Amino acid sequence: MQNLRELPKLRDSTSYLYVEHAIVDRKDSAIEFIDKEGRAMIPIASLCVLMLGPGTSISHAAVRALAENGCTTIWTGEDATRCYAQGTGETRKAYHLLRQAELASDPQKRMQVVLGMYEKRFGARLESDLSIEQIRGFEGVRVREAYAEASREYGVEWKGRRYDRQAWGSGDPINRALSAANALLNGICHAGIVSGGYSPALGFIHTGKQLSFVYDIADLYKVDVTIPLAFKVVAESKEGVERRVRMACRARFKEMKLLGRILPDIDELLGVRGEPEPVAENDIDEDGASPEPLWSPPAEAAP
Repeated sequence: MQNLRELPKLRDSTSYLYVEHAIVDRKDSAIEFIDKEGRAMIPIASLCVLMLGPGTSISHAAVRALAENGCTTIWTGEDATRCYAQGTGETRKAYHLLRQAELASDPQKRMQVVLGMYEKRFGARLESDLSIEQIRGFEGVRVREAYAEASREYGVEWKGRRYDRQAWGSGDPINRALSAANALLNGICHAGIVSGGYSPALGFIHTGKQLSFVYDIADLYKVDVTIPLAFKVVAESKEGVERRVRMACRARFKEMKLLGRILPDIDELLGVRGEPEPVAENDIDEDGASPEPLWSPPAEAAP
């Protein structure tokens, strides 16, 4: 019989909620959002990620309630366009992380994951004699064509991907829309990665940053999700693109059932399906502070 605790809550959740200039506190077994316009209860039991923007204060009790309900908390910049820090995810198990570390630290195994990621983006098998530089060249062409196609379809002028993180308002509407949409996609992928017990830092294509694996996974969906969505939003109006992009992203994520795809896609890429996990005396997620299970060396390495 399948253990129901192993079923990911992520896929059944509401994608995200972004708040700013407010107080977040615990009330009974839920949390409450308080700002100058009033109070509102936040349904954290079915929330995937809570993004806290500038001017937000959150209580210790609220953070604990979020953690207990498996809701990832992310502290972000204005309009959720930058990620500064994250809270804990749903699981306390490390088996997926150990598998990820094994693959990322072995060059041959890592290359197989990289090829799998590119094949998933292209939707086709890659020829075995291609170099990584050639594959990256094909990926660059794919992305540029996606921008050009969206520009033609929605009638939005495209001058290239240009933005300045330090001067957000200086970007044109389409670049601001793309940045805002990509930041939200990164946030959802980040939450999915942490919820599944993976590390956002151990990337395969991207490397060297704390969000490298987030960028790897988000890139699987950008051409199909954020690029056409951003152009569509700007085609409708150039005013308030950030807020409208957030609303459009939430609807699109729900429509394509993105939360139900992230973890299965990661599991497939890292080959973790069907692999047995070490058994602890007690369920690890029941008692996250328990140090069990203990490592035992394989027979050939035992003293």
